[in-house]
Amino acid sequence: MKTNLRLLATSLIILAAGFAQAQGKDIKIAHIYSKTGPLEAYGKQTQVGLLMGLEYATGGTMQIAGRKIVVLEKDDQGKPDVGKNLLAAAYGDDKVDLAVGPTASPVALAMLPVAEEYKKILLVEPAVADSITGDKWNKYIFRTGRNSSQDAISNAVALDKEGISIVTMAQDSAFGRDGVKAFREALKKARLVHEEYLPPATTDFTAGAQRMIDKLKDQPGRKVIFIIWAGGNPFKIADLDLKRYGIEIATGGNILPAMVAYKQFPGMEGAAYYYFGIPKNPVNEALVSMHYRQYKTPPDFFTAGGFSAAMALVSALKKTNGDTTTNKLIGAMEGMSFDTPKGIMTFRKEDHQAMQSMYHFKIKVDPAFNWGVPELVREIKPEEMNVPIRNQR
Repeated sequence: MKTNLRLLATSLIILAAGFAQAQGKDIKIAHIYSKTGPLEAYGKQTQVGLLMGLEYATGGTMQIAGRKIVVLEKDDQGKPDVGKNLLAAAYGDDKVDLAVGPTASPVALAMLPVAEEYKKILLVEPAVADSITGDKWNKYIFRTGRNSSQDAISNAVALDKEGISIVTMAQDSAFGRDGVKAFREALKKARLVHEEYLPPATTDFTAGAQRMIDKLKDQPGRKVIFIIWAGGNPFKIADLDLKRYGIEIATGGNILPAMVAYKQFPGMEGAAYYYFGIPKNPVNEALVSMHYRQYKTPPDFFTAGGFSAAMALVSALKKTNGDTTTNKLIGAMEGMSFDTPKGIMTFRKEDHQAMQSMYHFKIKVDPAFNWGVPELVREIKPEEMNVPIRNQR
């Protein structure tokens, strides 16, 4: 009897020690993003937002349930093979509990099977292609970033009117083609008369612009070129004197440096994922305040995305009391609603896509700002957007 009691006591001590050790072990998060490469500006904003969001969501402690959060930064350079290898090394060698990223859609698509192989969560932010939470998806993938359908459907709100002829100009990539596909499917009234795809690194838009002009110039009614582009300056097409043909330019939101070009197009309409002056909620107020305090500038498009990813992670880890077991986290995150600078987001159970608001805007020129200011026309709520479930599994 005494021997059994001693064994039981010893077992309980071992279990308690193991639990304490697990509780004290760091929560390791890999952030794989374009620290360099064509989308470097986007990646760096995401990193700033992620760290600010973790600080805010943990009340400045950078701890959850007694476990310290450690973020390991990795540069995928915008290259799919690099991103894939970095994620495998993070899961396999660094023993991270989960990963966040990447910036570019082609990199994300290369990384999805790695998350499935290692049975670890990859929280995608900000890569956009629909296929990430669509036909290439697996149950270890969650996304706080908006997808191509959310972009397209919200932009269709601004552009889908009778008597409008539209040409799309997009990068010949997963991001560009998925974006156009979703936009095409979202149009009900306007006519899509041509799709123009150009190499992602294009700097001379003359030939592509001429093809688009030829497709639009003789169309009746309002004529619009809708641009889906990441990086670079696609607005150079305006140099071809589009006004002479009655052709307008439309596009979605972007980072502030890219929106300097928007000042050329007062009254231009579109839909944005985020602009710091639009959402009115305590989390956005905190982000704007923190960013101004640290950088003397407002937070940008992808800063908000990184912040949202952090809010999602901390919300999930609080629900599991710091338990990073993958199945526990999946159970906590499916259907989970959480605060972000954009308001409440919710992970859709079927494909783990974050359902979120978008913002219909009209560009105003304000001398106080270097960029074209997107004035809110109206918030497009998640329930207003019939975002397709493209998961085939």
